[in-house]
Amino acid sequence: MPLVVLLVLVIIFLAVSIRIVPEYERAVIFRLGRVIGAKGPGLFILIPIIDRMVKMDLRTVTLDVPTQDIITKDNVSVSVDAVVYFRVVDPVRAVVEVENYYYATSQIAQTTLRSVCGAVELDELLAEREKLNIQLQEIIDRQTDPWGVKVVAVELKKIDLPEELRRAMARQAEAERERRAKIITAEAEYQAAQKLADAAKILASEPLALQIRYLETIQTVSTKPGNTILIPIPLEVMKFFTKDEEKIQGKS
Repeated sequence: MPLVVLLVLVIIFLAVSIRIVPEYERAVIFRLGRVIGAKGPGLFILIPIIDRMVKMDLRTVTLDVPTQDIITKDNVSVSVDAVVYFRVVDPVRAVVEVENYYYATSQIAQTTLRSVCGAVELDELLAEREKLNIQLQEIIDRQTDPWGVKVVAVELKKIDLPEELRRAMARQAEAERERRAKIITAEAEYQAAQKLADAAKILASEPLALQIRYLETIQTVSTKPGNTILIPIPLEVMKFFTKDEEKIQGKS
């Protein structure tokens, strides 16, 4: 009979004392109120009444930072939200150093997001997200390091602009495209004029080239369908008018 009682007591003790934690968790053990370390993964034994454990998840946590209303350095009101990826690297410090590491990390992320985005101008906020992501990650990680929390990455997820500012930026982009189109057209006309001037110089210096070009033009016009009447004029006649024009210019 005593053996049966002892066996029952052993079974009860093991049922109460044996704990199992999976690979992604650690158990922080308190013995009479003092931390003796973290155990796991796998099976371990706790002393009833004397020991108490707190489980900590070591997997990466995805934290959605609520939308923050921010005034940038150039006094533009925007709404920004972000996502923070972090994980517990020291379960003992995450239990002992901070009451709720998840809530504390969330608050640090919100305040840091407001301070960093409020210190830059709107153009930098829109164009240099990667730089701001790195800056946010470094600041938040430095503040959560005493808690045993490692911030893996921070990403600016969305930037909402006022409707009036969106329309102004759209007008600005449209005006910029029109300016570029006009510049390209002007450059094309300038290059075409230069080529025509070079061609005119070549034709003026080579009478035979002008004659060939004249014949090619007649051939091109004659092949087109229509009721066009083509009357060839000898080049010598054109030279006669050119000489008269040169005399008039010489007298003037």
